[in-house]
Amino acid sequence: MPSNPFAIGPWQVGLGQPLLLFAGPCVIESEDLVLQVAERLKQIGEELRIPIVFKASYDKANRTSVKSFRGPGLQAGLKILEKARAATGLPLLTDVHEPGQAGSVAEVCQVLQVPAFLARQTDLVEAIATATARTGGAINVKKPQFTAPEDMIHVVRKCEQFGNPRVLLTERGACFGYHRLVNDFRSIPVMQTMGVPVVFDATHSVQLPGGETTGGQREMVPFLARAAVACGCDALFFETHPDPDRAKSDGPNMIPLAELPRILKQLLRIRRALSDNLPSEEVAS
Repeated sequence: MPSNPFAIGPWQVGLGQPLLLFAGPCVIESEDLVLQVAERLKQIGEELRIPIVFKASYDKANRTSVKSFRGPGLQAGLKILEKARAATGLPLLTDVHEPGQAGSVAEVCQVLQVPAFLARQTDLVEAIATATARTGGAINVKKPQFTAPEDMIHVVRKCEQFGNPRVLLTERGACFGYHRLVNDFRSIPVMQTMGVPVVFDATHSVQLPGGETTGGQREMVPFLARAAVACGCDALFFETHPDPDRAKSDGPNMIPLAELPRILKQLLRIRRALSDNLPSEEVAS
């Protein structure tokens, strides 16, 4: 059986736990940017009393165009992520695209993410599950845009079979081939029936896929995030940047860092209202 709740660094995620936030820039653009965002997120977490896991990618290997910025690569990227954790104490999440990288990443990051398009790749899931089982880390699997929520039970079972029951599943929209992603919020309770914490990816859900670079509608992020919290998600995933319009990847769907506290305050109010209507044994601590 999956573990629920379970620890990510100093935090707990899942049943009966506070809403968790995964947040950070899409990709590591520079060490200075990563440290700037991580420090601010630490402050936001302390001010709003919300547990935060810092996220950033060392390599965006799944870009549409060969011209797209991919990041600094594995070794340089992990060094920067290590510095962010040392400076802030925040746990780390990053995505892994190749089985051979899982071991190195698991030594640095507390959550290894399986990208949506790769969630059915058994060799990758096995490598990530094996590496994180050894280090005590967790796995976040993005639900593919082409997969029904009910079918995510299979990747959960793979992770368990390969040794790690600490699994999160992330809803990030379904694609119908017309440059839009559509969220079916039923996927949150459906995937929670599998015994795992469920994350809502608020910023990738507003992507406009297609073209040389992916577009997005960041103005829609608060609406979808509010709906997901009202549906009882266990965690949120936000990509954020000090100046998204100048970001090197996914700028159109990222939230400006300065706007994040206002949005989170709204979401936490919804979370508290939801908790007020739950039986006492189900209320988040």
